[in-house]
Amino acid sequence: MQSQQTTDISHRLSWSLLALRVSVFIVMFVWTLDKFVNPAHSAKIFEHFYSIGGVPETAVYILGAFQLALVLAFVAGIAKRYTYGLIFLLHGGSTLSSFPQYFDAFNNMLFFAAWPMWAACFALYLLRDADTRFALGK
Repeated sequence: MQSQQTTDISHRLSWSLLALRVSVFIVMFVWTLDKFVNPAHSAKIFEHFYSIGGVPETAVYILGAFQLALVLAFVAGIAKRYTYGLIFLLHGGSTLSSFPQYFDAFNNMLFFAAWPMWAACFALYLLRDADTRFALGK
């Protein structure tokens, strides 16, 4: 009975972690595509949220290429210690750089969605060895 219960929990956990990985990927992938579709928008984000002004379009494309490689490796479950860790750190930087928006909560409610996503990134990092469903890096 105990073995069946353990197998059941492991089965549900693997599906849950896959759902987290895919949902985090979707958000990160759209943010990545934005760098290619609208590099001027990305440059404005760097200036407004990170105080890095004058980012050239070429730099945005290069950052986008690195980010694309990272998010594809992440969703594929490759080199989990590094890809999951980097996704956690990148999203954490994004979440914390938006801190002033949290003080005007009712005009910036969508910013609060970053917190549960950051928690999902943290959970994925901590449970990376259990995240095996459709993962290339077991």
